[in-house]
Amino acid sequence: MSYSIIGFGEVGQALARAFARKNIDVTVASRRPPGMLMQQARAIGPTVVPRTLQDAIASDTIFLAVPFWEHREVAKQITTWQGKTIIDATNTFAPVEDLDGQPSSAVVAKAFTGARFVKGFNHLPAAVLAADPSVNGGSRVVFLSSDDENAVAPVAVLAEQLGFAPIALGPLKDGGSLVQARGNTWAELIFQDFVKFK
Repeated sequence: MSYSIIGFGEVGQALARAFARKNIDVTVASRRPPGMLMQQARAIGPTVVPRTLQDAIASDTIFLAVPFWEHREVAKQITTWQGKTIIDATNTFAPVEDLDGQPSSAVVAKAFTGARFVKGFNHLPAAVLAADPSVNGGSRVVFLSSDDENAVAPVAVLAEQLGFAPIALGPLKDGGSLVQARGNTWAELIFQDFVKFK
């Protein structure tokens, strides 16, 4: 299984730290050429490898960590996303009217035709997401939601490999709505830092 993170700002780097902590290889890419990401990637760890956007898209599982509306540019890179899993870690501050009343993740999902699509890893501030998810003997919670039940299980397995405790919240209209930051209305679970104990 190959993994990539598209977007190498605060959230992208936080996700890269999670991979580096567990020595799992991950490709990172952004609008900038790979050479410009090298210094930050090396500082995070040797398993974090900057490559081109095309290289990142070739991965099986792709974290989307770009500013919200840039998802459209990423989605245009190939005509079908069949066989790929997209994990949407974006948030939007667009008012509800701009999204026709839909959860932000439903808007993103539409752009990635054919993909297995999961909203996840977006509800924590980047600094918290970057920290070790092992907390006082428990594991930091990440919420996952998708309209495709079969898509959630492998992402939950990956979350556990990265040291997090995944909790499935159901379909995007329910679960996605619980974890989105949008406009002046923050959902109930946005930025809530929970730890699950076995």
